[in-house]
Amino acid sequence: MSTPLIGVSKSILKIKELINHVANTCLNVLITGETGVGKEVVAQNLYAESARSTKNFVKINCAALPETLLESELFGYEKGAFTGAHRKRPGKFQTADKGVLFLDEIGDMPMALQSKMLHVLQSGEFSPLGSDQEFRTDVWVIAATNHNLEESIYKKTFREDLFYRLNIIKIDVPPLRERKEDIPSLLEYYYRLYKSEYPDNHGSKPDSDIITTLCNYPWPGNVRQLQNCIKKQMVLNSWKKIIEELPREQVATVAEIETDGRLKDISVLQRNDVADDRTLIISKFVDLSTSSDKLFEDISLKKIKKLASDRVEKEVIMFVLEKVGWNRSRAAKILKISYKTLLYKMNEFEIFPPVK
Repeated sequence: MSTPLIGVSKSILKIKELINHVANTCLNVLITGETGVGKEVVAQNLYAESARSTKNFVKINCAALPETLLESELFGYEKGAFTGAHRKRPGKFQTADKGVLFLDEIGDMPMALQSKMLHVLQSGEFSPLGSDQEFRTDVWVIAATNHNLEESIYKKTFREDLFYRLNIIKIDVPPLRERKEDIPSLLEYYYRLYKSEYPDNHGSKPDSDIITTLCNYPWPGNVRQLQNCIKKQMVLNSWKKIIEELPREQVATVAEIETDGRLKDISVLQRNDVADDRTLIISKFVDLSTSSDKLFEDISLKKIKKLASDRVEKEVIMFVLEKVGWNRSRAAKILKISYKTLLYKMNEFEIFPPVK
């Protein structure tokens, strides 16, 4: 039985609606989101709502196995194909035939194996290791990743053609800090679940003050971290102690960035400067020591407006990048621009990450 997709937020309701629309299309699905947001839960719900739910749901973690072992797990092997292959063994593509193959952490799949994966997705055919025979498979492929695959394509660690083959339907699962209205429902569901799983423990439901505190925590580990806190509370029976032990998030949250004093200073740059001497403002953008004729050529309101805008824009981009540890995909989300636009801006303003 699959875990239900818990939540009342707009994003979760949209995901539920999308699941209903695509569950019987068998179009490849790419589920994206941070670690612990519940990507596998989305995959399980897609499977449960599909006509394939009577067949196998087969999962493989592409990050957990070395390349050679991952290949044999996916495609199977013949007896004697390699040292230790004492008998023939079917792979996940055979086991999942007529069902669902869930490729978790697809962004960590080695490049050499990506080309073979692309071939299977295009043709529906594969060969086990040590065999020249081609087998046909009918699987619905659902992949998940916590990587920004477009950034991986830019870094040449992920094939662009494989990305477009997988990314027919995209489901992005937001982090828990962006859907805090789901936290009370998640607390209720997992409290009931773990209470039945651990009947000898005496955990208590959180009161309204505890729920408010938990809703205001950024949850860097997302739903998985919340689950672990509930399990721990079942043993300790003290929400106060659980809250005291919550680790601080290592990367600044969007809210922290937006309320940071430095960003406020940047956002009111023009207002503060206008309160100063006007000559000081102009000197930031033109050389006042030049002759009058040249000076008047340079004092173009349109030109100065562009220079001022670029200056502020560069400072804000650099500030956000530094705050998030030069994680460009996270910075793009905070700045509310596309990843490609951020790369363009970084190149335009000559913004480069520090050399490590």
